[in-house]
Amino acid sequence: MRSSHYRLQFITHHNDRYSYVDSARLAIEGGCRWVQLRMKGAAAEELERTAREVLSLCRDSGATFIIDDDVMLAKRIGADGVHLGKEDMPISEAREILGAGFIIGATVNTFEDVLSHTRGVMPDYFGCGPYRFTTTKERLSPMLGIDGYRDIIRKMRAANISIPLVAIGGIVRSDIPALLEAGVDGIALSGSVLNAAEPSAEMREISNLLR
Repeated sequence: MRSSHYRLQFITHHNDRYSYVDSARLAIEGGCRWVQLRMKGAAAEELERTAREVLSLCRDSGATFIIDDDVMLAKRIGADGVHLGKEDMPISEAREILGAGFIIGATVNTFEDVLSHTRGVMPDYFGCGPYRFTTTKERLSPMLGIDGYRDIIRKMRAANISIPLVAIGGIVRSDIPALLEAGVDGIALSGSVLNAAEPSAEMREISNLLR
């Protein structure tokens, strides 16, 4: 993977105080250098307008910019890559469209999901979760908890699968040491940062924890 920033990822969100663009800016101000734009259900025009704004923030700060789901938008605006859910375009098709220079991530919930991605064109990283219940994602897969991650990572190591695995889903700062101890390669955050009293300061604390 051409970016080493995957260790700390921010998934855009919004609330009463902040827009999707605000959330990306606050995460970047807090030291995060990987932003994934996720705007489920947004109109195409709004999504592209927001994507271009976030892309500009990422370019100015040297952050990696990933778009959720939309392969063609990622290619059109020159994002760094795309993250594909279980029901999205197959990785092989996305790679054919994007070429070798783009990052492609894939959502997994079980070791069987991981294994299925080693039988064809492989992703650059896995987004694995959810760790616990989260309101930022619809149709939630079964929650993993620490033991779930330990089990998946143990099986990956036994199968010599070295694709980075990033934990996601309802994670807060106090969860991170245990997740790292369990063997995850990275952490993805969303609502826990944006809903903090001072989002940039919260991200900075988390950045320091992962450094």
